[in-house]
Amino acid sequence: MGRLDGKVALITGGARGMGKSHVRHFVSEGARVIVGDVLDDRGTAVADGLGDRSCRYVHHDVTSEEQWAAAVTAALDAFGRLDVLVNNAGVLKFARIADMPLADFRQVLEVNAVGCWLGMKAVIGPMTAAGGGSIINVSSIEGFTGAAGLSAYSASKFAIRGMTKAAARELGRFGIRVNSVHPGGVLTSMTLGAAGAASDIDPDAFVKSMPLSRFAEPVEISRLVAYLASDESSYSTGSEFIADGGVLSGPGY
Repeated sequence: MGRLDGKVALITGGARGMGKSHVRHFVSEGARVIVGDVLDDRGTAVADGLGDRSCRYVHHDVTSEEQWAAAVTAALDAFGRLDVLVNNAGVLKFARIADMPLADFRQVLEVNAVGCWLGMKAVIGPMTAAGGGSIINVSSIEGFTGAAGLSAYSASKFAIRGMTKAAARELGRFGIRVNSVHPGGVLTSMTLGAAGAASDIDPDAFVKSMPLSRFAEPVEISRLVAYLASDESSYSTGSEFIADGGVLSGPGY
């Protein structure tokens, strides 16, 4: 407890799933958090449940440069500084290349990749003013490998890997660290929905192929994100942190 005392974080996609877990875990570790999302009722409920002193909600479409500026301003107005950005917001659309409309492909890239880039750009000023900071970009194991039906999602998550490394090179001189997190199967509605859409994959066989033979609870990813947000990871930047139950360790399913 207290790993993030004194830090102010902006977490996107914080109304549900992993983002909601990140928000709650950050507050439990002493951070004050701005929750960004487009799901206003859910996001407000998350913030209200944690209390006005620790958490505020802002409507935040990550594809909008203006809404990024507003979210950063909300953090500065409410808590006086900004130390951490968790680029967590993301969408997943399952479709084979031959069947996917171009609009769907572009939407996934806009939210997952362009939204991440806009976020990094938006926080450079306030993090520099604060003497440094930590940006955590949530990618996926699909940023290392591909799966049938996930061409758009995988393209966006590979892009996050590259942007993270480029940003780490650019921003290190300002004391800003940039790392990416690559979860495997996590028990969220998005992950379970994708598994249901992939009718040619046997979920039981997939789980049995994992060295740990189970999906992750969201908080298991949140602990890793909190480590990267904390001063304990002060010499880590431009790096990739995998939490996948061993899926990428070798041949399996």
